[in-house]
Amino acid sequence: MTKQINLIKLSVGTESVEGLEEWQQMRAAATDGASRHVTRMWPKREAELLNGGSIYWVIKGIIQARQPILRLDEVIGGDGIRRCAIVMKPGLIRTEHALKRPFQGWRYLTFEDAPADLKEGKKHEEPLPAELSAALAEIGVR
Repeated sequence: MTKQINLIKLSVGTESVEGLEEWQQMRAAATDGASRHVTRMWPKREAELLNGGSIYWVIKGIIQARQPILRLDEVIGGDGIRRCAIVMKPGLIRTEHALKRPFQGWRYLTFEDAPADLKEGKKHEEPLPAELSAALAEIGVR
């Protein structure tokens, strides 16, 4: 039986989930319409990622959303170097907030360590400011 694993990635320069969504829509419109993130490193745990994995997005030091991973595509850059395009389902799924220290690139994230999706009723509530959410998460209140 194939295990499952997720990725976690910083969304550098993004101020909010809405900002990430807008940026992805703009990039998708300029290409083939798919949401994707291109990275230099090809995930070694490909089968586990493609078995229900998602990318969890860290925005302003807090995990705030995720996107299911659909497939991994090979991309050859203008410099001739092979890269991995992580193709994701369009749209973001908001998650409970969880603090995350800065890191480079992407990392694996187990299902056990991943924050839960927001409950249906909370998805339409105005999100807390990032600073307040971070302070609450730091003391263990979500």
